[in-house]
Amino acid sequence: MNGKADPRTPGEGSTSRTRLDRGRGALGPALELVHTGRAPTRAVLTAELGVTRATAGAVAAELEALGLIRVDARPGAAAGSQGRPSHRLAVAEDGPVALAAQVHADGFRAALVGLGGRIVATAPGCGAVDADPAEVLGSVVEAGAELLRATGRRCVGAGLAVPSAVAEPEGLALNPLHLDWPAGAPVRRVFAQCVRAAGITAPVFAANDVNLAALAEHRHGAGRGARDLLCVATGHRGVGGALVLDGRLHTGSSGLALEVGHLTVNPEGRPCHCGSRGCLDVETDPLAFLTAAGREPGPEMSLLRQAEDLIRHHYDDPAVRGAVETLVDRLGQGLAGLVNILNPDRIILGGLHRTLLDAAPDRLRAVVAERSLWGRSGVVPILSCTLDHNSLVGAAELAWQPVLDDPLAALT
Repeated sequence: MNGKADPRTPGEGSTSRTRLDRGRGALGPALELVHTGRAPTRAVLTAELGVTRATAGAVAAELEALGLIRVDARPGAAAGSQGRPSHRLAVAEDGPVALAAQVHADGFRAALVGLGGRIVATAPGCGAVDADPAEVLGSVVEAGAELLRATGRRCVGAGLAVPSAVAEPEGLALNPLHLDWPAGAPVRRVFAQCVRAAGITAPVFAANDVNLAALAEHRHGAGRGARDLLCVATGHRGVGGALVLDGRLHTGSSGLALEVGHLTVNPEGRPCHCGSRGCLDVETDPLAFLTAAGREPGPEMSLLRQAEDLIRHHYDDPAVRGAVETLVDRLGQGLAGLVNILNPDRIILGGLHRTLLDAAPDRLRAVVAERSLWGRSGVVPILSCTLDHNSLVGAAELAWQPVLDDPLAALT
């Protein structure tokens, strides 16, 4: 399978090839198990795949030959254990990477992300976003290309996270309101052109940033193990949501599902960009919090950083505490409505919402329980996202997906 001559006898080589042929369809599932940390040993891999030990060994060896994982054939036995310890499996620390890019209202960032959701390298973030998508995407791709040149890593693909619904199949950013980009900007096509111009010949992807955060958290963070995972987050401006069903993002018929930012939680509230009033998008984001706390936003740092710093360092200020309670109540009302519709088995919160949960966990959970049918009959766990830069990691997951689907085809 890897093109190398087999040094063993004809009979032995034939047996090995037969095992590999049987296991070729298991290469992708095996890699995903190691990638998500669900198969730390060959014994677990064998059980999860439902194959023989020999086939699992051949599959692991092939993934190692492709430079994707490492097999430790001589792990130390745990104290008090009996028998020979199983070979340990881990992603290859020096293996290929995906180029991940994120653009948000307060800047952009590029990173290289390996298997396992490991951020290998990051470029310094930029704090300004041009109104021309081509200018911004060209800059972020060049920053990523410089990381590739500096590390000498092989690139399997490039993924972009943007704060907008991305319509499929065209890859259009329909509502990049907080970026001052035109509605319907062809972000995937422009991103692909920038990637090609940088000399990177690999698949290119683009999607909504909260969708990608949910995907990353489901595979590597607070959402791991959930069947129906709801993610709601506010980063620098606005509010986004995502739903992972049975391990797959639910994006709807054209990529526009879960626009939770436009749920009304305060009918007499602020005007929203969508034409309504009092939507989550304008009632529970960092700007809404600063306004509720009576603070004038400053230019010295991002709105998200200003809001989080207020909560973490000035929570004893009555105005700050009152703003937390106001936003928690509105967020809880929105989450309760989503629980009634979606019946998730776990909710994870990101950005400022994570900070609000940390500040007033009992209040938020009580609001959701009081206002939702499912909250009364069985409390839905509400957790904080745990990954740093989860939208970047999620953008890399898009680029890694073809490799997870068929490692041999993608890499050879």
